Amino acid sequence: MFRTVTGFFEIVFTLALVVVAARPLGAYMADLFQNRRTVLTPILGPIERAFYWAAGVKSEDEQEWDAYAISMVLFGGACMLSLYAILRLQAWLPLNPQGFPAVPPDLAFNIAVSFVTNANWQAYGGETTLSHLSQMVGLTANNFLDSGAAIAIAVALVRALTRNESTTIGNFWVDVTRATLYVLLPVAFVLALVFAAFGVPQTLVGSIGAATLEGLKQTIAIGPVASQEAIKLLGDNGGGFFNANSAHPFENPSVWSNILQNWSQLVLPVALVFAFGRMAGDAKQGRALLITMAVIFVMALAVIWKVEAAGNPALTAIGVDPSQGVMEGKDLRFGQAGAALFADATTGTGTGASNAVLESMAPISGLAAMFNLLLGCISPGGVGTGLYSLLLLVLITAFIGALMIGRTPEYLGKKINARDMQFAMFALLLSPALVLVFAGGASVVKIALDSLGAGGPHGLSEIVYAYASSAADNGSAFAGLNANTPWWNVTTGVAMFLGRFAHAIPILAIAGSLAAKKKAMPSAGTLPTDGPLFITFLLAVIVIITLLQYLPALALGPVAEHFLLQQGTLF
Repeated sequence: MFRTVTGFFEIVFTLALVVVAARPLGAYMADLFQNRRTVLTPILGPIERAFYWAAGVKSEDEQEWDAYAISMVLFGGACMLSLYAILRLQAWLPLNPQGFPAVPPDLAFNIAVSFVTNANWQAYGGETTLSHLSQMVGLTANNFLDSGAAIAIAVALVRALTRNESTTIGNFWVDVTRATLYVLLPVAFVLALVFAAFGVPQTLVGSIGAATLEGLKQTIAIGPVASQEAIKLLGDNGGGFFNANSAHPFENPSVWSNILQNWSQLVLPVALVFAFGRMAGDAKQGRALLITMAVIFVMALAVIWKVEAAGNPALTAIGVDPSQGVMEGKDLRFGQAGAALFADATTGTGTGASNAVLESMAPISGLAAMFNLLLGCISPGGVGTGLYSLLLLVLITAFIGALMIGRTPEYLGKKINARDMQFAMFALLLSPALVLVFAGGASVVKIALDSLGAGGPHGLSEIVYAYASSAADNGSAFAGLNANTPWWNVTTGVAMFLGRFAHAIPILAIAGSLAAKKKAMPSAGTLPTDGPLFITFLLAVIVIITLLQYLPALALGPVAEHFLLQQGTLF
């Protein structure tokens, strides 16, 4: 009972801190992207203008949607090629105190795609594979840049919804610069200092020696961990310095650092929703999105926590006390509540970090985490990606709802036409196509099946989860899958690349279409999109669409495993 009360308090305390910080941060971001003066403008304004001068960017010149999209792809491509080169040349570059060799081509490709698409999928052990230069210049830098690009896409879509007969949606280079310079860098700097104060290492030393109680010598890897940890979580990137990720005591030393890590994952996605309401000039619209996200988040959290605290029926049958819950694969420092909140936050956002082993969770807990990915990580979503993915579903819901009651489809005064829906459906169907096609192939190819840690339904869950995580740019995984093989490195890399860029381009096309339309005033024929009826309808559309796409895979994977576990067939 005490653990339940303290766990509940920890969850409520963390989420309250998120909302308290997100509201003013959202107002600050709205001012920033609406070209208003902010508290940091006097300090960072000269640096921002220096960047534009060096890059030859005219901040006052805006772009049409296609130019914006081309800039996004070119920026991502340049970041990916640069990171690939760093990884392949690692052995000959400085700041390599461990003397690590060059990263193999297939793994370097996977890492490069992963860290420019916000996925940060890790098929390797960070402390045994990458040098300090690769971690700092390669991974940490791209954690800032890919998150900045995702925020830029979301801002462009919101800006399009607020404009009236405009041919432009903003300037990609300005948006990504401001997102990085004014939002990600200052907050990450403060977080890094706090993490270091909590005991997270921040040093250029490669390792330290230690002696065990038995007198044996041990080499312990350390490095610039705090700086990577901050942006890893704040930018919803994932990708830990150590292979054990946020379960490692150097990345996550205490309950307080765990609370801060959960806060870091959630604060910017929630702040962006507040910024949306402010930029749209209607706080109720932002509140409707936030309530939708919160319902999904809380339901998934309740399922994970309840199932993990209930114990394993197969172990209960042989006399294990179920009141202790399922602790295998979890850290006693964090308990059931801390592990459940982290699992929900990391799959509800695009973070993909972990402080417990998803492989060890009960089938229904794994189902809840997987379902978050299949929804597109929209509760509350990755930094930027969650907002624009949810707005895509809002447009579809508004279109369907208006047609059902015989009204003109519109959202925020912008009429939604057939062309908009064509782009929306392309973006919506891309993820299931990637997940199901690649998962189907991996289910019959021996070189893919050889990487599984289990057979039967759980093995299928490992496969589906891997591609769902890749397509959603999340990066978490069932740890039983050995993903560092040419098959998995290449196929998950392709899924990550298309899951980011092929998904974002039609969304920018929709932004261009909406910006060009005349903004109409609400009338008696307008479908309200800020009330409980629309929120309920939106939730129903989200769940129904996801189930129609993935029900067979879920039934044959975690659902089948659950019933087998209840029968005592497997552990």
